[in-house]
Formats: sequence, C-alpha cells, structure tokens
Amino acid sequence: PSCKVFFAADPIKIVSAQRQYMFDEKGERYLDCINNVAHVGHCHPEVVKAAAKQMELLNTNSRFLHDNMVEYAKRLSATLPEKLSVFYFTNSGSEANDLALRLARHFRGHQDVITLDHAYHGHLTSLIEISPYKFRKGKDDKKEFVHVAPTPDTYRGKYKEDHEDPARAYADEVKKIIEEAHNSGRKIAAFIAESMQSCGGQVIPPAGYFQKVAEYVRGAGGVFIADEVQVGFGRVGKHFWSFQMHGEDFVPDIVTMGKPMGNGHPLACVVTTTEIAEAFSSSGMEYFNTYGGNPVSSAIGLAVLDVIENEDLQGNATRVGNYLIELLKKQKAKHTLIGDIRGFGLFIGIDLVKDHHKRTPATAEAQHVIYKMKESGVLLSADGPYRNVLKIKPPMCFTEEDAVFMVDQLDGILTVLEEAIGGKAGSMISDNTRYRTKRDEGLGRGWVVGIEGFVEGSSSQYCGAEISGLQGQPVGGWREVHSALDLCPVLQLPSEAHSEPLSDGTRDPKESSSRKRNGLCVDKHSLLNKRLKT
Repeated sequence: PSCKVFFAADPIKIVSAQRQYMFDEKGERYLDCINNVAHVGHCHPEVVKAAAKQMELLNTNSRFLHDNMVEYAKRLSATLPEKLSVFYFTNSGSEANDLALRLARHFRGHQDVITLDHAYHGHLTSLIEISPYKFRKGKDDKKEFVHVAPTPDTYRGKYKEDHEDPARAYADEVKKIIEEAHNSGRKIAAFIAESMQSCGGQVIPPAGYFQKVAEYVRGAGGVFIADEVQVGFGRVGKHFWSFQMHGEDFVPDIVTMGKPMGNGHPLACVVTTTEIAEAFSSSGMEYFNTYGGNPVSSAIGLAVLDVIENEDLQGNATRVGNYLIELLKKQKAKHTLIGDIRGFGLFIGIDLVKDHHKRTPATAEAQHVIYKMKESGVLLSADGPYRNVLKIKPPMCFTEEDAVFMVDQLDGILTVLEEAIGGKAGSMISDNTRYRTKRDEGLGRGWVVGIEGFVEGSSSQYCGAEISGLQGQPVGGWREVHSALDLCPVLQLPSEAHSEPLSDGTRDPKESSSRKRNGLCVDKHSLLNKRLKT
C-alpha cells in the first residue's frame, strides 16, 4: 500500500524504451517528459556498451584500486569549482544526502539543519526528517534540530516578484531562524537546498538568494549543501550544475548528485572541500561503500559524460528549452488556466491556477491534464505543495519536434477543459464549502465538487491517494479533509446534477458508495470525461 506509481488510477505497464520514448505492452508509444533519470536517453547504446564491456572484465567492491573510479573523479572535477575536490561515491541520491549531513555535522560538531519548506531530499530516516514534503504529510513530526525556511518562491511565496528585493527578504528569513536557534542554545550544522526546487513546484530562487544565505550560514559555523540530484549534469543548459546559475561568486561547501549520473544505473556522489573531508576523516570513522563507484558504475558514469559532450546535450537543453518556454508562453497568453511558466533548459514548470489575481492553485485541473496528456501519448507529472504544477524534465535528447507535439496536445486539452468550465477557472471550485449532491435517480450517480473530501476512518483511499492522520471534524462517522494535496475533486457538476450545501454544512456519507470501488472512489478524470461528453 505504500508503493505509489505514476497514473495510479490508470497505470501503464512500460516494457521498453529508446531515447525519449517509452512503450507499453501493447506497443503504444509515449513521449517521456517525466524521466530525469534516463538523462541521455533511455537505453543509450554507448552507455549500454560501456556497462556490458566492463561487466565482462570485472565488477568488485570499492576497496580495490581501479582506474575507472579515479578517471571518473577527474572528469567530474573538471566540471566543478576548484575547491570542490574530494569525491565520495554512493549508489543513490538518498545515500549522498545522508552522507552530506554526516560531513556537515562532523565539520564543526553542530547538529541543526535548515531546510526549505516543501523540500524533498531522500527516503532515508535522516532525510525524511529534513524533508517537509514528506514529514508534513504524516503527523508533521518536525524534529527540534530541524528548522524550515520559506521556499524562495517569487510567484506564490511570501515575497513575490513585485517585492523590492525578494532575495534579501527570503535570505533574512534564514538569518532570523539562525538567530532564534542561537538564542535557544542550538548550533547550525548546515543549510540544504536543491539548486532549483523540484518537488516543491519547479521553483527558481531569486538571484542573490543563495549568496546571502551562504553568508549567514557560514557566519554561524554551518555549511551550504547544494542538492543537485535532480537538476545537475547540464539540465539547465547554460551551466553544467544548476548552482552555477547563481553566479561565479557562489560555491557550495558540499554538492550532492545522483539520478541522471548513471542514466538509470544506481550511481551517486558527494563532493566537498579538503577542509571538510579532513575533519570527517579525523573523527576516526572511515567511509566505506561496497558498491559506490565500483568499476561498472564508474564506466557507466564516464559513458554518460561522453554522451553529454559528444552529442552536445547541454547545448540541446539550452536550444530546445528556450524554444519550449517560448511555445509555452504563447499558451499562457491563450489559456486562463496557465498562471506561470518558469524554468531553465529542460527543467520547466507550468503553474495552473483557477484565478490569475489570487493565483489559486488549480489542483484538480492539473490532475485531469496529466491523465488526458497520457491518453494523448505524453507523460507528464504534477507536483508542488498543491499538486498544480506540471513538471517538464525529459531526457536531454528531447527535440524541438517533441516540444511542438507536447505543446499541441496541451493546447487541445486546455481548450476543451476551459470550455467545459466556462472559461472561468476558479468559478466552479469552492475551497471552503462542503457539499452534497442531488442524484439523478435514473442513472444512480452522485457527484462531488470542491477541494474538500471525506474519508472513513483515519486512513483510507480517496481517488487513489492515501489519506492518513489528517485533521478534521468528524461528521457522521466521516472525517472532513482540508488538504488539497491529497484529494482529487471533480471539477464541475454535469448539467443533470444540482449541488447544494447541507444546512449543517455536512455531506451525506451514503452518497459516497456509488463513487467507491474496492476502497477507491471513481477517479476524477473519468468523471470529468463524462462531463465533457454531456
């Protein structure tokens, strides 16, 4: 039950893939706009060949000398600022971020970590503790050594693009956290952030933010950890590492990398300074990883670097990314549901809204769009605090023709959707009103509107999303849910159904039975499809 898949209400079984395309068991082809793991393209022949060649010779643990690891570290070093010169190889981004925390805490003997709201840094216990994206979905059990700073989001955050200096304002929030921690007798070990926040909704920090944060954190005896697990290896186009977008005067103390590093093979790394590495070594605790940087992994890593260079994939990310953003901005001018287009290279977010002035997240609409895009042969995902940001992070071999195809499909889906809701995104969904619906007795259908929902017990399934431990008022044995993150509401009542609030504000739980199948309610996108056909 804890395992989640893409398109849970209508999952697809992928059996093969080549470059930017994936194929299901029926031979249907999908344009992959999700996979930042198959960085240079699915099953790239050069990567496959390098893996097979090395596996025929040797694969063993990392306590033996081998040229591949040394050569790989040299190649990576050439892409990084000079002071980042010590490499620790691991198998996953989670392992890398866990090790980064250990390095940071050993450096000065401090314990506390500052993280950004909605951040996700991995699935290990140490990382769930610093990932609000995860721990706030449960009991919101924030540890006392974890401090959460506001996401530097100039579109939806505390300080928007019209603020005179949003970078300083957001950095001052970190400064305030440091001061409050010191006043409580606590000491900061590290500030950790993705160079561009992915799960948080494709957020691009304002220029100058990281420099000011690094100044405050280092002044407190802490280090700056840049998480490049999702956004490194040339994805932003102009630079090989996303943190380099923030200027030559900004160099993190520790950089973590993973996902695209092995093009799907488990390979990750932590890079740091000699000073931090020596402090870690002097603690007496050695670092050893059985598989990290093994000969096969290093051979694959080298092949990935070769392909990025030989096929000019960094340049491709710039060219195709700029072209795609241009196409999407034209769609923004056309569609009321598009509130913001942001990103660099092949890391782009489309923020869907119900109201441009209020910037109300269009959560249900985003879920509908990704399912309809799948039906059109394009794989997208939605993320962010409200699950309303369409994420575009395809393999780096994505072409201009792919960009046109993706945008054409999106245009058609948004056109039909906006016509269905009268072109007034926002007028059909209420965030704060509970509803019941009159039912068409002939069809026996019940319908729900609104961002709220109701679930039985403390843990259940609602439209395929698990809901556990959410707070609310018990209503007739049901629990009211207020989290737009976890619900998938229906966008619009069909013409034959009429909705009215109950006098006491509750909803008749008996009306749920027609929407539940083996614990799941009828998924919202199929209900909306019925609406579109009426």
